[in-house]
Amino acid sequence: MWSPACHNRAMARRSRKPQQPRSAPRQCPCGSGRAYAECCGPLHAGEGRAASAEALMRSRYSAFALGDVPYLLRTWHPDTRPGELELDGTRIWTGLEILATTGGSAFHTEGTVEFRAGFRDVDGPGVQSETSFFHRVDGAWLYHSGETD
Repeated sequence: MWSPACHNRAMARRSRKPQQPRSAPRQCPCGSGRAYAECCGPLHAGEGRAASAEALMRSRYSAFALGDVPYLLRTWHPDTRPGELELDGTRIWTGLEILATTGGSAFHTEGTVEFRAGFRDVDGPGVQSETSFFHRVDGAWLYHSGETD
């Protein structure tokens, strides 16, 4: 999710201050309808692992929405993980829609998640569409890479 290429293009378009972590919300940003403390919150706190590629995708979306850079780096495959990550402090994530998944369960070592994520930033509202690729390493799902539309 959130490919470095797409992120780097956005970074080059405009100058902005880095995003500061936001406080934990009551409702989980991932769109599950559950409380953050019962959904992505424990994963962000290191109190468990995502059970599927989709669960990791949702938790990473929430981490982007909350500015949790350490979680994003921790859940990024070491073969593709950037040395550092600076989030756009002006971008507000407004919703996640999962369009399709393949693999990504406890019985798989790879999975894909196709999604759309809405946002608002200094240029107005927008949508990021991507197919993200996940690999399971030592029992943990990790984001590997993504293809944007």
